[in-house]
Amino acid sequence: MNFFIRRSELRDIYEKVVAGGRISEAEALRLFETKDLNALGAIADFARAKKVGNRASFIVNRYVNYSNYCILSCQFCSFARKKRDGDGFELSTEQIVEKAREALKLGITELHIVGGLHPSLPFSYYTDMLKALKALDSRLQLKCFTAIEILHLAWLAKKSVEQTLIELKAAGLESLTGGGAEIFRKEVREQIARGKESAEEYLDVHRTWHKLGGRSTCTMLYGHVETLADRVDHLRQLRALQDETHGFVGLVPLPYQPENNGIPVEHPPTGFDSLRTLAVSRIYLDNFDHITAYWVGLGMKLAQVALSYGADDIHGTIIEEHIFHMAGAGSPQLQTETEMIKAIREAGRTPVQRNTFYEPIKILEAAAPPAATVNPAHSKVLEDNLATA
Repeated sequence: MNFFIRRSELRDIYEKVVAGGRISEAEALRLFETKDLNALGAIADFARAKKVGNRASFIVNRYVNYSNYCILSCQFCSFARKKRDGDGFELSTEQIVEKAREALKLGITELHIVGGLHPSLPFSYYTDMLKALKALDSRLQLKCFTAIEILHLAWLAKKSVEQTLIELKAAGLESLTGGGAEIFRKEVREQIARGKESAEEYLDVHRTWHKLGGRSTCTMLYGHVETLADRVDHLRQLRALQDETHGFVGLVPLPYQPENNGIPVEHPPTGFDSLRTLAVSRIYLDNFDHITAYWVGLGMKLAQVALSYGADDIHGTIIEEHIFHMAGAGSPQLQTETEMIKAIREAGRTPVQRNTFYEPIKILEAAAPPAATVNPAHSKVLEDNLATA
């Protein structure tokens, strides 16, 4: 048994997880409330290793935001603009194709495309964009649109969500993005994203996509006005839908970025909070294969640490990211493939280049085993545990 677990208040949960049991919402809340980050990390690391062994993945991708014009005014959003604003933008299909052409030269396998709810672009803009990108390279995987964008496109097309998704899939859409989940509790959504889709609508879009044979990621935006119980409830609803459809390929927890928006947050997410959120997500979501440490929001150094706290993926090369950086993220705009591999190896994991669906494209050489050392911050805990072993 891990020495951090022997005397921990979480030992019963550890034993339950090792035995293959499913933890309850009350136990998930206990995990969120514990100060024993070492024991929490040990449980999450066991759950991670049981899923993926020693591997950690990344994807070579590019982000494209087709426009930041949006009819909504979500309080937490620093990205959206109105037509009257001087720094709004809107890309033509030709401009998007050119960005894709440039990125293909760098070896990308995925385009990740989202934007605001544009007030005037027709439905044909979106289908034509997908078709043009597929014509450029049929192997390029197109991961596009959040649930609220799908609802907006259904409104534009004057069709059901299901028929809208069928037409987008026929045009080349391969995966939905997970953005827009925020926190599901109605009262929280009212505070941070008034007018956005409800939790039920978000989940129903993904449910419909999954029933059509599609797969998607999902997210949770944490560290703003929600409670720890709200986070547990959010994860509960994701786990329930996954039990029903098995269509989610991974969860991407997103730390709230507090700058340039209308939500006053006294204590934005700390490193401790991010690690415990990733760890609890890994332990509770036993029907999810993958948990991503989103380096854009965390920074690469903390994302490396997260690989020992339940995460098994650090996301992608990205190339050009606007949404988090306009909200104050201080991370770089991109990471090269070489840097991603180096970060994973430094964390003691075997790097795996993956595709959109977290399937391995290329397994790289593992890092050399690290020297047996003890983190000075853990030394006192180690002494206490060994003394009573």
